[in-house]
Amino acid sequence: MELVRLSVVYVHLLACCVAIGLVFASDVAMVKDLFKGRGTAGHDANHLAGLQRSVGNALIFLWLSGAAVIGIDYVEKGMQYFANPKLQAKVLIVLLLTFNGLLLHRHVLPAMQKVGSLLDLNIGMRLFALFAGAFSGVSWLYAAMLGVGRPLAWKYSLSELLMAYPVLILLGFASMVALTQWARQRNNAEPALPGVMQPQWALAGIHAR
Repeated sequence: MELVRLSVVYVHLLACCVAIGLVFASDVAMVKDLFKGRGTAGHDANHLAGLQRSVGNALIFLWLSGAAVIGIDYVEKGMQYFANPKLQAKVLIVLLLTFNGLLLHRHVLPAMQKVGSLLDLNIGMRLFALFAGAFSGVSWLYAAMLGVGRPLAWKYSLSELLMAYPVLILLGFASMVALTQWARQRNNAEPALPGVMQPQWALAGIHAR
């Protein structure tokens, strides 16, 4: 049974690493674009769809392998195993992460496909996209930290384990709002190149902001 558990935990860890790597690489690329003031910040529609599909598949593997690990540990330890605050925190975060992923897929991705840029979203959708993105990044990293933090088991209560979680989300959200606002102001302040006609859709987008 121990070898079976080790194999399942290994698959679980691989799925987590893949998902975190994809999310982190995408976030870094977006932040670089924002620092450069690019209007294309946020990636193209095909990239976003592929990223969402890959992260979604990794999340499915996480659910399946995580449920298998929980089932194995339950057989060995009984109902008392579910009283572990660290386990409760991990399950809660993954539930929230899954719900957040559904919102991203149903609302943010279609909006991004229409306008093609994070900077061109209307203020409400842009704030929602930034919050959902910050929530996703922090949740993946926090869940991974809980996953490898074996010394945390039974040592802290659920509230203590999650104390820093909302603070990190708010900090990430505030940072992205500030960076996005700076990038939009920089784009609007940049003069057009001499002799270059600006496309009508770009001019309309600037006046609409």
